[in-house]
Amino acid sequence: MKFIPPIQRCLQIRCLTIIVIIILVFVLQACSSRPRPFRIKNIAKADIDLVADAHLQEVTGLLMELTRKLYKRNPRELRKIQEQNVDQRMVMLFKKKGSLEFEELNYKKSIDAMLLCFDKSFRGDRVFALMAGFTAMIRQSYNNKEEFFILDRLHQQKLYNSARNIEILVWRLSNKKDSKGDPFLLTNNQPGETQNLSFERLFGKMIALQDMMARITADRNNRAINRVVHSVASATFLPVAF
Repeated sequence: MKFIPPIQRCLQIRCLTIIVIIILVFVLQACSSRPRPFRIKNIAKADIDLVADAHLQEVTGLLMELTRKLYKRNPRELRKIQEQNVDQRMVMLFKKKGSLEFEELNYKKSIDAMLLCFDKSFRGDRVFALMAGFTAMIRQSYNNKEEFFILDRLHQQKLYNSARNIEILVWRLSNKKDSKGDPFLLTNNQPGETQNLSFERLFGKMIALQDMMARITADRNNRAINRVVHSVASATFLPVAF
């Protein structure tokens, strides 16, 4: 029997391993029915991880669309901050990694930042306060992750609570008034204006996505969702960070 030096044997095993991985990649890509390009790191993802990725990307896209619409509907809010435009605000909200905490919001985040929007004493940019808090809350419902893999686990109650919080937020935007009796932020049409339900549709899509992800997660975890019976008019925001 021909003697093979240990280094050469190690190289042979490594080459064989690489060949096997390449074959597996091509087999998986051929068998995949997903139209998206195959990525090697997807090997470490279960189907539910791909679903979670898609849901988070979709909700994030809707949050970005909502932010632009709110600034367009409430241009006075942007004027409160000197030398800032919508694109700069978008970068601050959606390109920032980690926790969304800002000095202009007294470092309040998530639900606490959202509440600033409805605080009569707050003199800052209410759109920014609302969306900084809203975006942080959604991120918390996905455990502040940007992508999901096999070992990651979501919590069905966080996702469910976030959906209920969106319902509460919609009610507050329509019914909470400032010291002059006007809405803190304009969304859907006001009396005498042409009907505009675009905001309602955006919120509805986000509620549906969060509820669906909560159901999928509950099935995966084999856990029941604690469904809260409440009136949005009297309810406070539900906890998401736990």
